[in-house]
Amino acid sequence: MRSSFLSESPCDEPHIHGYGFNPQSWLQVERGKLPKSSYSPSSIESLIKIAEPPVVPLYKPLDYVEVLSRIHEELEQSTPSERPGLYLVQSQVFRGLGEAKLRQRSLHSAWRCASTVHEKVIFGAWLRYEKRGEEIISDVLASCRKCCREFGPLDIASEMPVGNFEIFGSCETGSSSRVSSMVTFQIRDGRVTCDRCKIASLSIPFCSMLNGPFTESHLELVDLSENGISLEGMRAVSKFSSTFSLGDLPLEILLEILVFANTFCCDTLKDACDRKLASFVSSRQDAVELMALAFEEDAPVLAASCLQMLLQELPDCLTDDLVISLFLGATVQQQLIMVGQASFLLYCLLSEVAMNIDPRTETTACLSEKLVQLAVTPAQKQIAFHQLGCIRLLRKEYTEAERRFEVALSAGHVYSIAGLARIAGLQGQKALAYEKLSSVIASNLPLGWMYLERSLYSEGDRKLADLDKATELDPTLTYPYMYRAASLMRKKDAKLALEEINRLLGFKLALECLELRICLYLALEDYKSAICDIHAILTLSPEYRMLEGRVAASKIGTLLGAHVEQWNTAECWLQLYERWSSVDDIGSLSVIYRMLESDAAKGVLYFRQSLLLLRLNCPEAAMRSLQLARHHAATEHERLVYEGWLLYDTGHCEEALQKAEESISIQRSFEAFFLKAYVLADSGVDPSYSATVISLLEDALKCPSDRLRKGQALNNLGGVYVDCGKLDSAADCYTSALKIRHTRAHQGLARVHFLRNNREAAYEEMTKLIEKAKNNASAYEKRSEYCEREQTMTDLQTVTQLDPLRVYPYRYRAAVLMDSHKENDAITELSRAIAFKADLHLLHLRAAFHEHIGDVPSALRDCRAALSLDPNHQEMLELQKRVNSQEP
Repeated sequence: MRSSFLSESPCDEPHIHGYGFNPQSWLQVERGKLPKSSYSPSSIESLIKIAEPPVVPLYKPLDYVEVLSRIHEELEQSTPSERPGLYLVQSQVFRGLGEAKLRQRSLHSAWRCASTVHEKVIFGAWLRYEKRGEEIISDVLASCRKCCREFGPLDIASEMPVGNFEIFGSCETGSSSRVSSMVTFQIRDGRVTCDRCKIASLSIPFCSMLNGPFTESHLELVDLSENGISLEGMRAVSKFSSTFSLGDLPLEILLEILVFANTFCCDTLKDACDRKLASFVSSRQDAVELMALAFEEDAPVLAASCLQMLLQELPDCLTDDLVISLFLGATVQQQLIMVGQASFLLYCLLSEVAMNIDPRTETTACLSEKLVQLAVTPAQKQIAFHQLGCIRLLRKEYTEAERRFEVALSAGHVYSIAGLARIAGLQGQKALAYEKLSSVIASNLPLGWMYLERSLYSEGDRKLADLDKATELDPTLTYPYMYRAASLMRKKDAKLALEEINRLLGFKLALECLELRICLYLALEDYKSAICDIHAILTLSPEYRMLEGRVAASKIGTLLGAHVEQWNTAECWLQLYERWSSVDDIGSLSVIYRMLESDAAKGVLYFRQSLLLLRLNCPEAAMRSLQLARHHAATEHERLVYEGWLLYDTGHCEEALQKAEESISIQRSFEAFFLKAYVLADSGVDPSYSATVISLLEDALKCPSDRLRKGQALNNLGGVYVDCGKLDSAADCYTSALKIRHTRAHQGLARVHFLRNNREAAYEEMTKLIEKAKNNASAYEKRSEYCEREQTMTDLQTVTQLDPLRVYPYRYRAAVLMDSHKENDAITELSRAIAFKADLHLLHLRAAFHEHIGDVPSALRDCRAALSLDPNHQEMLELQKRVNSQEP
């Protein structure tokens, strides 16, 4: 019998001890270095310690719908130069809402409408930084003979506008006809002869010197030996005066000419030299060195080129002391040279990247201080001051943090009250902190975070009541579930504790919640379930550290491995079938993780892993797994398939098809045919595509594959047959899929029954899926379509309990209320979900309801907010047009 990981009585507090609080002692025991009796007793509180949620450095307006609506309205009325800044604020709203794709789209809109080169450089760098996990796509696209240059480096010299420089003087050589039309400049031991008129035209000083009342205007030989220009440099200046071109010159000569042009105010020459110098910036070191020169000589093109080079190396360049000194030491005038009028945008990007590296560093604090100095508009002040307040709070600089939070609050950022309350609590003033949040709750429309924050300053039933209210208002907040689960475990109710944490993990795969569940399993000595969650964590974040960062999750996984049954390859596949068929995605991830530790073919396993991660709504981790699948592909045709999926998942459908066809040309395989069919089915609007997709899926099914993938292909084929009206063929496909335990086929078969007017059979089919599937919120939602209204409402209520992020139940309930003439209740139902879920369909329906009851301003607000989510949504555009026509 395997030795216990914890004590024999997991719920007996005096005897609970183990890895959670003294990992080194546990390791020594397992290695035989210490007797079991050497354990130090510890309580469940130590094992399942719940950290307070952080005050996040994000822009969280009280009513994000109102803010998005206002931004959209301002964008419609703004000048081109104002739009990038508005899109930046919009992106910050989406960042605060956790909507990564919407945030990227806002940044893309800002990049697309950038009115200056500096804005283009900044937003291009920001988008590259946001998409840094997708660098491989450029290589894959290149193999399709397509270049991915959208956010690549700009040719700054050609992008920067050319000034309207004046030509000075005339070609007359002054009052004396005896003065030669040529002038010779003495440069130490050499001489350069120039056209007097052309040199004079370079600037007012030259014009005055050579044609005016100065001694030089009567001389044919002028000594310039003390002006820092070499003989070669002066020859280039002379040539430029005739051709307005500098030609190919070495860096040293261009630097001479730039200083010379500044000395003699030769704007045209300086601009040409500035543009030439920009091409010499090819490394971070070049950028730092030449930026200093650009500041000294006021060379904006060179400065912009240096800035672009530095931003291309984000985030690495922010670990370079020279780069940091440059950004932090830049004066107002130097910022103007470096980045024009876009200083706030630049330091917003830099401070965000620095926070992601380490929010506690002096660099992060100083960059955020720069941002505060540059903030002008109320929204900018809210963003900058709140962010700096959070940084100061993390650094335990409470006085400074308080000052910054107060400014943010006075500018309208109500969420900053959480920071002020946190400081009061840390200073032993819990009652004051509680009062601050109570005041906010009383004077505003309550939100979930308000009750969560207030719960931190109370105990017992009052604390739990606030946490329950927080969950009711915003079920996506993780802390309330974790606290309740820990409280239940302390009361020795392990079953309810697991149920509580499973409520959240059923719809949100939060790493800290998985970690807590692992601790609960360890307390119950359920090592099999614990290692399953460890594997899920390591799949999502291979470097994750548990127990307040003290221990690597991989080490805990290794230790747990000795306490669970080991499987050979055949047993692993059987276990994977079992979990896949029961729609146990986390369990499936765990089995695949085990298989990857063996000598099995890794390409196909990483590919399966990516499919599961997409199903679990973890797109970044899925992309990483797909990249690993490509790297470990056993054959050329297999690698092409994974490249095709990489391209498809990033929106490059044509190139994905090309990869599928290349793979098929090498070898006819299930995955290549399946990829081609999938892409065509998703991107083709032509009905004739259906026949092609059917043919491709049939070809796929003729190729060797395992039952997991064949079940998916049969399910997809059934869906295409349904769309074509071939219900008998569809039913055959779904039945075949179910025979090989593809459980999701119950949903397709239910649809066939429904289309045959057999609602009862459809209901029964979905009931089978509900009984088999571990994650069954979608099954309840689908079954609700085949019920009478009362059962429908029951099923949809279950959906909301299982997954409050699914929006259909709210819309259905709101529609029922509207049909019953309970308009205000219908709007309230939608508003309940909109408060924590930015969703186009919810906003669309609420806008329509507002229009129906004659509330035109609210309808217009929802239309504009919805169009912020999707500016091209046709139905929303039509509704907005209709509502606009009703405005007085």
